[in-house]
Amino acid sequence: MTTLSYAARDAGTMLRRNLKHALRYPSMTVSVVVMPLIILLLFTYVFGGALGTGIGPTVPGGTDYIDYVAPGVILMAATSGAVATAVSVCVDVTEGIVNRFRTMAISRASFLTGHVVGSVIQTMVSIAVVIGAALLMGFRPNATPVEWVAAAGVLALLTLALTWLSAGIGLVARTLETASNIPMPMTFLPFLGSAIVPPDSMPTGLRWFAEYQPFTPAIETLRGLLMGTEIGNSGLVALAWCAGLSLAGYLWARAVFHRGTVR
Repeated sequence: MTTLSYAARDAGTMLRRNLKHALRYPSMTVSVVVMPLIILLLFTYVFGGALGTGIGPTVPGGTDYIDYVAPGVILMAATSGAVATAVSVCVDVTEGIVNRFRTMAISRASFLTGHVVGSVIQTMVSIAVVIGAALLMGFRPNATPVEWVAAAGVLALLTLALTWLSAGIGLVARTLETASNIPMPMTFLPFLGSAIVPPDSMPTGLRWFAEYQPFTPAIETLRGLLMGTEIGNSGLVALAWCAGLSLAGYLWARAVFHRGTVR
Protein backbone atom coordinates (compact mmCIF):
# COMPACT_ATOMS: atom_id res chain seq x y z
CA MET A 1 0.00 0.00 0.00
CA THR A 2 1.12 3.54 -0.73
CA THR A 3 1.45 6.28 1.89
CA LEU A 4 -1.75 7.87 0.58
CA SER A 5 -3.59 4.54 0.91
CA TYR A 6 -2.46 4.16 4.52
CA ALA A 7 -3.56 7.73 5.26
CA ALA A 8 -6.98 7.10 3.69
CA ARG A 9 -7.38 3.87 5.67
CA ASP A 10 -6.48 5.60 8.94
CA ALA A 11 -8.82 8.48 8.17
CA GLY A 12 -11.61 5.97 7.51
CA THR A 13 -10.92 4.34 10.88
CA MET A 14 -11.10 7.72 12.64
CA LEU A 15 -14.31 8.54 10.77
CA ARG A 16 -15.94 5.30 11.94
CA ARG A 17 -14.80 6.05 15.48
CA ASN A 18 -16.40 9.51 15.45
CA LEU A 19 -19.65 8.29 13.89
CA LYS A 20 -19.90 5.52 16.51
CA HIS A 21 -19.38 8.11 19.24
CA ALA A 22 -22.17 10.21 17.72
CA LEU A 23 -24.52 7.21 17.77
CA ARG A 24 -23.66 6.26 21.34
CA TYR A 25 -23.76 9.84 22.66
CA PRO A 26 -26.25 11.69 20.44
CA SER A 27 -26.73 14.69 22.75
CA MET A 28 -24.48 17.01 20.71
CA THR A 29 -26.10 15.99 17.42
CA VAL A 30 -29.54 16.57 18.92
CA SER A 31 -28.47 20.02 20.17
CA VAL A 32 -27.49 20.96 16.61
CA VAL A 33 -31.10 20.30 15.55
CA VAL A 34 -32.90 21.69 18.60
CA MET A 35 -31.62 25.28 18.43
CA PRO A 36 -32.61 25.93 14.77
CA LEU A 37 -35.99 24.26 15.37
CA ILE A 38 -36.67 26.53 18.35
CA ILE A 39 -35.69 29.57 16.31
CA LEU A 40 -37.90 28.44 13.42
CA LEU A 41 -40.88 27.86 15.73
CA LEU A 42 -40.30 31.18 17.48
CA PHE A 43 -40.02 33.32 14.37
CA THR A 44 -42.81 31.52 12.53
CA TYR A 45 -45.51 31.25 15.20
CA VAL A 46 -44.59 33.99 17.71
CA PHE A 47 -42.98 36.80 15.70
CA GLY A 48 -43.92 35.69 12.20
CA GLY A 49 -47.17 37.60 11.97
CA ALA A 50 -45.66 40.93 12.99
CA LEU A 51 -42.44 40.49 11.03
CA GLY A 52 -44.24 39.20 7.95
CA THR A 53 -46.59 42.19 7.97
CA GLY A 54 -43.77 44.64 8.62
CA ILE A 55 -41.40 43.46 5.91
CA GLY A 56 -43.97 41.97 3.54
CA PRO A 57 -43.57 44.63 0.85
CA THR A 58 -39.78 44.15 0.83
CA VAL A 59 -39.69 40.34 1.00
CA PRO A 60 -38.61 38.98 -2.40
CA GLY A 61 -40.52 36.12 -3.93
CA GLY A 62 -43.74 36.37 -1.95
CA THR A 63 -45.28 37.46 1.31
CA ASP A 64 -45.27 34.22 3.37
CA TYR A 65 -42.76 34.95 6.09
CA ILE A 66 -41.80 31.30 6.61
CA ASP A 67 -40.66 31.18 2.98
CA TYR A 68 -38.30 34.05 3.77
CA VAL A 69 -37.01 32.93 7.17
CA ALA A 70 -36.69 29.17 6.58
CA PRO A 71 -33.56 29.32 4.34
CA GLY A 72 -31.81 31.45 6.96
CA VAL A 73 -32.73 29.06 9.78
CA ILE A 74 -31.65 26.08 7.68
CA LEU A 75 -28.25 27.73 7.34
CA MET A 76 -28.17 28.24 11.11
CA ALA A 77 -28.16 24.46 11.49
CA ALA A 78 -24.78 24.49 9.74
CA THR A 79 -23.45 27.09 12.17
CA SER A 80 -24.79 25.13 15.16
CA GLY A 81 -22.69 22.16 14.08
CA ALA A 82 -19.57 24.25 14.70
CA VAL A 83 -20.08 24.07 18.46
CA ALA A 84 -20.41 20.28 18.40
CA THR A 85 -17.19 19.96 16.39
CA ALA A 86 -15.16 22.16 18.74
CA VAL A 87 -16.42 20.26 21.78
CA SER A 88 -15.76 16.87 20.20
CA VAL A 89 -12.16 17.75 19.30
CA CYS A 90 -11.57 19.32 22.71
CA VAL A 91 -12.82 16.17 24.48
CA ASP A 92 -10.22 14.06 22.68
CA VAL A 93 -7.51 16.59 23.46
CA THR A 94 -8.30 17.04 27.17
CA GLU A 95 -8.79 13.31 27.78
CA GLY A 96 -5.35 12.53 26.38
CA ILE A 97 -6.39 10.27 23.52
CA VAL A 98 -4.54 12.55 21.07
CA ASN A 99 -1.26 11.90 22.87
CA ARG A 100 -1.91 8.18 22.58
CA PHE A 101 -2.57 8.52 18.86
CA ARG A 102 0.77 10.30 18.51
CA THR A 103 2.57 7.18 19.77
CA MET A 104 0.78 4.89 17.32
CA ALA A 105 1.75 4.10 13.74
CA ILE A 106 -1.13 6.00 12.16
CA SER A 107 -1.32 8.97 9.83
CA ARG A 108 -1.23 12.19 11.84
CA ALA A 109 -3.67 13.77 9.40
CA SER A 110 -6.26 11.08 10.08
CA PHE A 111 -7.30 12.49 13.46
CA LEU A 112 -8.45 15.84 12.09
CA THR A 113 -9.79 14.33 8.86
CA GLY A 114 -11.94 11.85 10.76
CA HIS A 115 -13.35 14.57 13.00
CA VAL A 116 -14.05 16.99 10.16
CA VAL A 117 -15.68 14.48 7.80
CA GLY A 118 -17.70 12.94 10.64
CA SER A 119 -18.91 16.36 11.79
CA VAL A 120 -19.88 17.36 8.25
CA ILE A 121 -21.96 14.18 7.89
CA GLN A 122 -23.70 14.73 11.25
CA THR A 123 -24.40 18.38 10.47
CA MET A 124 -25.83 17.60 7.03
CA VAL A 125 -28.17 15.02 8.62
CA SER A 126 -29.24 17.69 11.13
CA ILE A 127 -29.85 20.14 8.28
CA ALA A 128 -32.07 17.56 6.56
CA VAL A 129 -34.13 17.25 9.76
CA VAL A 130 -34.53 21.03 9.97
CA ILE A 131 -35.62 21.16 6.31
CA GLY A 132 -38.20 18.44 6.99
CA ALA A 133 -39.55 20.38 9.99
CA ALA A 134 -39.75 23.58 7.91
CA LEU A 135 -41.73 21.77 5.22
CA LEU A 136 -44.16 20.48 7.84
CA MET A 137 -44.60 24.05 9.14
CA GLY A 138 -45.54 25.41 5.71
CA PHE A 139 -42.25 26.14 3.95
CA ARG A 140 -42.95 25.77 0.24
CA PRO A 141 -39.79 25.98 -1.92
CA ASN A 142 -40.20 25.83 -5.69
CA ALA A 143 -36.67 24.59 -6.43
CA THR A 144 -35.96 22.04 -9.16
CA PRO A 145 -33.94 18.88 -8.33
CA VAL A 146 -30.82 20.55 -9.75
CA GLU A 147 -31.39 23.61 -7.53
CA TRP A 148 -31.85 21.36 -4.49
CA VAL A 149 -28.51 19.71 -5.26
CA ALA A 150 -26.88 23.13 -5.65
CA ALA A 151 -28.39 24.27 -2.34
CA ALA A 152 -27.08 21.13 -0.63
CA GLY A 153 -23.66 21.88 -2.12
CA VAL A 154 -23.64 25.41 -0.70
CA LEU A 155 -24.62 24.09 2.73
CA ALA A 156 -21.97 21.36 2.56
CA LEU A 157 -19.24 23.83 1.60
CA LEU A 158 -20.23 26.22 4.38
CA THR A 159 -20.37 23.34 6.87
CA LEU A 160 -16.91 22.19 5.80
CA ALA A 161 -15.49 25.70 6.25
CA LEU A 162 -17.00 26.13 9.72
CA THR A 163 -15.96 22.63 10.73
CA TRP A 164 -12.28 23.26 9.97
CA LEU A 165 -12.41 26.50 11.95
CA SER A 166 -14.10 24.69 14.83
CA ALA A 167 -11.52 21.91 14.76
CA GLY A 168 -8.84 24.53 15.32
CA ILE A 169 -10.85 26.02 18.17
CA GLY A 170 -11.17 22.60 19.77
CA LEU A 171 -7.41 22.10 19.59
CA VAL A 172 -6.54 25.36 21.33
CA ALA A 173 -9.39 25.45 23.86
CA ARG A 174 -8.27 24.57 27.38
CA THR A 175 -11.68 23.50 28.67
CA LEU A 176 -14.92 22.15 27.24
CA GLU A 177 -16.68 25.34 28.30
CA THR A 178 -14.24 27.41 26.26
CA ALA A 179 -14.64 25.09 23.28
CA SER A 180 -18.42 25.47 23.39
CA ASN A 181 -18.39 29.25 23.94
CA ILE A 182 -15.88 30.43 21.32
CA PRO A 183 -17.92 29.25 18.27
CA MET A 184 -21.15 30.78 19.60
CA PRO A 185 -20.75 34.06 17.65
CA MET A 186 -20.82 32.01 14.44
CA THR A 187 -24.18 30.61 15.51
CA PHE A 188 -25.75 34.04 16.02
CA LEU A 189 -24.01 35.94 13.21
CA PRO A 190 -26.78 35.02 10.69
CA PHE A 191 -29.16 37.08 12.87
CA LEU A 192 -27.06 40.12 11.89
CA GLY A 193 -27.35 39.14 8.24
CA SER A 194 -30.40 38.55 6.08
CA ALA A 195 -31.65 35.44 7.89
CA ILE A 196 -34.52 37.10 9.75
CA VAL A 197 -35.14 40.43 8.02
CA PRO A 198 -33.78 42.06 4.83
CA PRO A 199 -30.68 44.22 5.42
CA ASP A 200 -32.53 47.11 3.74
CA SER A 201 -34.70 47.41 6.86
CA MET A 202 -31.67 47.91 9.15
CA PRO A 203 -29.91 51.14 10.23
CA THR A 204 -27.07 52.22 7.94
CA GLY A 205 -24.13 50.86 9.98
CA LEU A 206 -25.78 47.56 10.72
CA ARG A 207 -26.96 47.26 7.11
CA TRP A 208 -23.38 47.66 5.89
CA PHE A 209 -22.21 44.94 8.28
CA ALA A 210 -25.08 42.65 7.29
CA GLU A 211 -24.35 43.02 3.59
CA TYR A 212 -20.63 42.32 3.84
CA GLN A 213 -20.42 39.57 6.46
CA PRO A 214 -19.90 36.00 5.18
CA PHE A 215 -23.31 34.55 5.99
CA THR A 216 -25.50 36.99 4.07
CA PRO A 217 -24.33 35.93 0.57
CA ALA A 218 -24.71 32.28 1.59
CA ILE A 219 -28.24 32.92 2.85
CA GLU A 220 -29.19 34.87 -0.27
CA THR A 221 -27.76 32.13 -2.50
CA LEU A 222 -29.67 29.46 -0.59
CA ARG A 223 -32.87 31.54 -0.65
CA GLY A 224 -32.49 32.17 -4.37
CA LEU A 225 -31.97 28.49 -5.16
CA LEU A 226 -34.91 27.33 -3.06
CA MET A 227 -37.38 30.16 -3.65
CA GLY A 228 -36.37 31.47 -7.07
CA THR A 229 -35.39 34.95 -5.85
CA GLU A 230 -32.59 37.03 -7.34
CA ILE A 231 -29.11 35.73 -6.50
CA GLY A 232 -26.93 38.22 -8.36
CA ASN A 233 -23.27 37.85 -7.40
CA SER A 234 -24.11 36.33 -4.01
CA GLY A 235 -23.30 32.83 -5.27
CA LEU A 236 -19.75 33.72 -6.25
CA VAL A 237 -19.21 35.70 -3.04
CA ALA A 238 -20.54 32.81 -0.94
CA LEU A 239 -18.24 30.33 -2.68
CA ALA A 240 -15.27 32.66 -2.18
CA TRP A 241 -16.05 32.97 1.54
CA CYS A 242 -16.42 29.19 1.89
CA ALA A 243 -13.13 28.55 0.09
CA GLY A 244 -11.27 31.19 2.10
CA LEU A 245 -12.63 30.05 5.46
CA SER A 246 -11.97 26.39 4.62
CA LEU A 247 -8.36 27.10 3.66
CA ALA A 248 -7.74 29.31 6.70
CA GLY A 249 -9.33 26.80 9.07
CA TYR A 250 -7.47 23.85 7.56
CA LEU A 251 -4.07 25.56 7.69
CA TRP A 252 -4.66 26.77 11.24
CA ALA A 253 -5.88 23.43 12.59
CA ARG A 254 -3.07 21.53 10.86
CA ALA A 255 -0.44 23.96 12.15
CA VAL A 256 -1.68 23.72 15.73
CA PHE A 257 -1.88 19.93 15.61
CA HIS A 258 1.53 19.41 14.02
CA ARG A 259 3.24 21.90 16.34
CA GLY A 260 2.33 19.56 19.15
CA THR A 261 0.89 22.38 21.23
CA VAL A 262 -2.28 20.45 21.97
CA ARG A 263 -2.31 19.11 25.53
